[in-house]
Amino acid sequence: MSYLDSSEAPDEEETFYMQCRAAYLSVFRSSLSNISSKQELCRVLQLAGRNPSQTTLDKYWNPGTTHINFDDFCEILKSEWKTENNELMGVFKKLDANGDGYIAHSQVEKLLTNGGDKMTPEEVKAIFSLSDINKDGKFNYVEFCRQLVSTVEKCQMTSLVKLHSDAKLKRQNFGSHEDSPPKTSMTSPSATPPQYPETICSDPDITVRKDSRPSSRPSSARSRRSSLSNSVTATSSTSKQWHHICMRGCFFLEEDGTISSLQYQLNLPQTSIVTLSIQPLSLDQRADKPSPWMNVDTALFVMLAGDTEEDSTLMCFTGAKDKEKYIWRGELKAGMYYLLPFSSGCRFKKRSRKNVSDKSVELVYKTDTGELDLTREFREALSEIFDMIDLDGNGLLSLEEYNFLELMISGEECKMGTWAICKENFDMRKNQLTKQGFMELNLMEATEKDGDSDDLWTLVETMGYNRMLELVEACPFQIDIHCESTQPSVRPLRLDSGPKILNQALQKSITLEGTAKQLKGQENVLIYTYRGEHRVSSLIVNKANMINCHSDWYPPSDQPESDSSCQQQAQQQLLQQ
Repeated sequence: MSYLDSSEAPDEEETFYMQCRAAYLSVFRSSLSNISSKQELCRVLQLAGRNPSQTTLDKYWNPGTTHINFDDFCEILKSEWKTENNELMGVFKKLDANGDGYIAHSQVEKLLTNGGDKMTPEEVKAIFSLSDINKDGKFNYVEFCRQLVSTVEKCQMTSLVKLHSDAKLKRQNFGSHEDSPPKTSMTSPSATPPQYPETICSDPDITVRKDSRPSSRPSSARSRRSSLSNSVTATSSTSKQWHHICMRGCFFLEEDGTISSLQYQLNLPQTSIVTLSIQPLSLDQRADKPSPWMNVDTALFVMLAGDTEEDSTLMCFTGAKDKEKYIWRGELKAGMYYLLPFSSGCRFKKRSRKNVSDKSVELVYKTDTGELDLTREFREALSEIFDMIDLDGNGLLSLEEYNFLELMISGEECKMGTWAICKENFDMRKNQLTKQGFMELNLMEATEKDGDSDDLWTLVETMGYNRMLELVEACPFQIDIHCESTQPSVRPLRLDSGPKILNQALQKSITLEGTAKQLKGQENVLIYTYRGEHRVSSLIVNKANMINCHSDWYPPSDQPESDSSCQQQAQQQLLQQ
């Protein structure tokens, strides 16, 4: 998925990496696959518009080579540039004494086997076997150059056409690079925001304006309730009227059944028309398997920050739905806001912790050479995990983003010394860990434990996967913010489960937008019910002692159990409505 909405033409570097990806995906299913033979290397080089000789292949695939990954391939292409027609013609013309476009076979063979990128005698004979470039024992180098350049261009064009015709391939992250890699941050100006339905709130406390304008890990995982003290900040550019910024996150089902998620801080320098949306994030790593988390309900509450969190004021929440997106559009005044993602969690599947299932996929295996490697299924899961913690979506993990993962697993941040070791041993770019480096890090951990997968299982289970590597206890999401004529910035604040400020926002939204009904036989108990497009939520308020109980109600098959007699009685009434 591309997070950079830009009308700028791709620069030279972007074009180069697009050609790399196109060639790689013409041979392999994913860029996380490795080139495992000299023949595969030759094929993928040809599809990248190169014409490698045996000498060239031997240079990159020597007797000690076992595999070449995508990033290695990109480096090879940087060294092996395409041969241009004029360059080829210039070499041959030096041997064409009479300028008739022909050269003796003996001269051609001497040129191709002795100078530059030397060819083998077999390769030269294959060239001479082409009838349309030979005449009376002479070599038609003009036709040869034309055919060579034409074939190279056709190979490259074929791979590019395949990439652009397959939208799912185009959205993937490949090695360290994205389809449209951001140059600075994951923000962009756009001419107009997406057109969503108008959201109307009746209470004056909720600010909504109708407008005609377009609007190294331990073996056991600790609780995820940790503070993400370092911030990952994204700030939009200013070249156009509308500014778009987005941030990723994830809902997690905790041991006690609560839902935890990152919360964010939004800063608006001036009053602006704003469009907010939240939706499950499609990772698109395994096309042959469905993504059950795409059905998870999501919502985003916006609180205007006060002197303390308890003093914050609910401004709005995403009440309208457009496919998987839940959106709100209106005016927000300049200031600092808390963005609070919410999900009822009714679509998550709780795993049994008593017994580990007999069914379990392998995470590592031994190659034919006896070396450990990550299985294809585990690489796909790691690729998804990488995308889940790549909060700004730039295809790289900063220290702050990597700390998000470390805090979830161990409750401790990655020490600077450990990060320095990562920089020395794993693939980094711009002082950030690439996806390939992330794979190498996990492979190193498996290798150090001689194939013991306990720590690796801690990682995947903490991130919501079961033993079949199915994501069942987590839902990655994406928040999009469009602002008119101002430069918003957003950063993650903390990872928490059911914090007071979220409960405050949720309860306030139900009392403001819901309908109140007295509980039969309980004159001091009121049931507020909010019916949205994607959920029905209720709030039970006991006016006698001001005790509030919140619950979300779904069709009977989806309803959570409740131990509260007050809630059980309320449930019966709600189901009869």
